[in-house]
Order: sequence, then structure tokens, then C-alpha cells
Amino acid sequence: MKRSEINRIIRESKNFLEEKQFKLPPWAYWSPADWKGKYDSCREIADNMLGWDITDFGNDDFYHLGLILFTIRNGNPEMGHKTYCEKIMIVHENQITPMHFHWAKTEDIIVRGGGNLVLEIYEANKEQQLTSNKVLLSTDGVQRLIEPGKKLVLAPGESVTFEPFIAHRFYGQEDKGTVLVGEVSTVNDDNADNCFIDEAGRFPSIDEDEDPLHLLVSDYQKYL
Repeated sequence: MKRSEINRIIRESKNFLEEKQFKLPPWAYWSPADWKGKYDSCREIADNMLGWDITDFGNDDFYHLGLILFTIRNGNPEMGHKTYCEKIMIVHENQITPMHFHWAKTEDIIVRGGGNLVLEIYEANKEQQLTSNKVLLSTDGVQRLIEPGKKLVLAPGESVTFEPFIAHRFYGQEDKGTVLVGEVSTVNDDNADNCFIDEAGRFPSIDEDEDPLHLLVSDYQKYL
């Protein structure tokens, strides 16, 4: 992805979040220069990968395969006792997050506003394959047994819980608008806990055609 594209996406995302009255922490708006000399006081942010996360999953086709995330809080077994994570995500109509599961993380996916979110769901096995088993899910605390691959549509206010090995892909429902999606989970580890069924890269390679507007989580090591 070009840095100019990432900057534009962040600007649009800030406008969308403001429209939905979802407030980010103050450091979300820091420039790269604002971060200088702050590692010691902000190491929880940097080490636990809090902040802006724009990905095209290595496909260079963001509006077909892509996702906008902002990690608000996240724990680290080696740093403190925080055992949970919270993210806010923006999903465009027909913009796919590829089929994947987590080895360890349990997460709630919550539609906070905007359009509807479509999810396709399977049970996976330890060989990283999708099975033909029915899937037992909790949707807002209600148990549901669904057929593998069934499309689950969540409207604003609705949620689903994914335990480890429950594979899912999702996208915004066509003609319903951009979706504001929350995630509440156990500690998140994007470097080791994502298993994509089809080959995908978690973080984009970046063509630095202009300076960053705000740092991405993948920028911290370089800039801090």
C-alpha cells in the first residue's frame, strides 16, 4: 500500500468515527514527531501494538480485501495483568476480511453502528482445514447451532462470540452502508495467533511516497 493511501484512509476513518460519535484516545491523533522521546512513558502502547492498523492482507486491493482497525487496549502476559483486548473496526460494503481462526483468542464481534455485518462461519481443525461440522455459537448470549458456511447477518447492537478454531470471514452487507464493528477479546497477538485458511499477510508492505499522518502499529519499531 502507498503511505498516501493509508493517510487518506485514516482521514476518512476519523471522519466516520466522529460521525458515529466514537471517541479515540488522545494519542490516536499524534504525529510521528509527537512520539519522539515518549517510548518509556508509552511502552504499553508500542509493545502491545495499540493504535492504527490498516491492512490489505498483502493483496494490494484494499477495498476488496482489507480492514481498518484501531486497538484501544490490549494485554501482554509479560507486561502487567491485563488479560483483555478491545478494538474498533471499520468495514466497508463487500470489503472482505479473509477466512481465518485464532489458536488461542476468544472474541466477541459486536456491530456498534452503521450497516450490517455478514459473517461466514466454519469449525476448523488443528490441521488448519475447514470441517463439515455444525457450529455451536453464542449470539448475544443465545446458543445457536448453524450449518457450516452459513451466512450470519448481524445488525447494529448484535454480536457473536468466536472461540478458538471457529473460522470466519466477514464483510459489510451490500447497500447497507459502512459498518462500525467492535471487538472485545482475550489478549490479542497478531504476530502468532492468526491462522488464515487462504494465504494472506497480516500487515501491508508500505511504499513511503509521503510522510505518515499517524503511526501504524507496524511503524512503532521503526519510529520509536
